[in-house]
Amino acid sequence: MRTSVLKKPVVRVVLVVVAVALAFGVYWFQPWKLFVDETVREELPQAVPSAAADGTGSGVPSAPAEPQVLATGTFISHEHTTEGKVRIVRLADGSRVLRLEGLDTSNGPDLRVWLTDAPVKEGTAGWRVFDDGAYVSLGKLKGNKGDQNYDVPADVDLSKYTSVSIWCDRFDVSFGAAELSRKAA
Repeated sequence: MRTSVLKKPVVRVVLVVVAVALAFGVYWFQPWKLFVDETVREELPQAVPSAAADGTGSGVPSAPAEPQVLATGTFISHEHTTEGKVRIVRLADGSRVLRLEGLDTSNGPDLRVWLTDAPVKEGTAGWRVFDDGAYVSLGKLKGNKGDQNYDVPADVDLSKYTSVSIWCDRFDVSFGAAELSRKAA
């Protein structure tokens, strides 16, 4: 009498283990993101000062001030080819925004935008340095292509941060980074 190979308990256990491992691998690596681009086209926010902000007490709002660029940088590639520019801008109401312009990188799982105190290094030497020191996560990357804005919390001291990284939190690696150059106030 022949017994089916699939009816053996050892084979069933092996198949279940393989299925679970495959499901975990698909979840962890998210390979479909290699083929899907997410493009974001946000304009720089236009903050309008309040009526009291004009200092005259007239209740009439002053003309909106032009956004002030505090720092700029250009992305270099790390784990994945990354291009684009970064600007940190103070808006008329005093709030600050980190702006990615012309971003073009690979999509990936759990990508974040980080302000860091790490130096930007070329090649593999720069891939994993951004979580070694101080950093502030400004949130999940909205899209791997395009122009996008991230609010910088008011309590963040920008003088302590020298770079921006597109950081893959899942694999602890930088996709790309930009060294920040400060603008004179």
